Amino acid sequence: MKLNELRDNPGATKDRMRVGRGIGCGKGKTGGRGVKGQKARSGVAIKGFEGGQMPIHMRLPKRGFNNPLRFNFVHINLDRVQDAIDAGRLDATGVIDAEALLASGALRRERDGVRLLARGKLKGPLKFKVAGASEAAIKAVKAAGGAVEVTIERPDRLAGDGKRAIRRRAAQAKRESRMPKAG
Repeated sequence: MKLNELRDNPGATKDRMRVGRGIGCGKGKTGGRGVKGQKARSGVAIKGFEGGQMPIHMRLPKRGFNNPLRFNFVHINLDRVQDAIDAGRLDATGVIDAEALLASGALRRERDGVRLLARGKLKGPLKFKVAGASEAAIKAVKAAGGAVEVTIERPDRLAGDGKRAIRRRAAQAKRESRMPKAG
């Protein structure tokens, strides 16, 4: 067999329907587009048009916004870090940061920073330097005798004397007053 003799299996491919080639083929004349009108012409895209009725995307209310200052972190769990250490790709004696995780292949990209999450267990003490970490991850690392340095400090949403902070503190106090007291 030569390259010029390669063929697909019989019946594996189907030729496209050639429309507008006479009435005998069944797709002649109007070519399956019905009769006249805007949609029978070429270059038409009526997405979301509902015949003059208010379209659904305009009937529904606007909601939320896209924060341009939002951090886009890459998440990594403790079990992935431990797997990299066990495989010998990551040095457990040094500081584990974004560069070390990228070099070991545990992460593909850094984006705005690395956020450490708590799934899995660590076998020994490790030092992390990451953009963010969950409380559970920090507890797990400290329980194993390690330390976590968080580089991006998030401002406390209840701090400050602006309108939003005052409103948030009031809402927090209201929520806490509704909670049943233990004991």
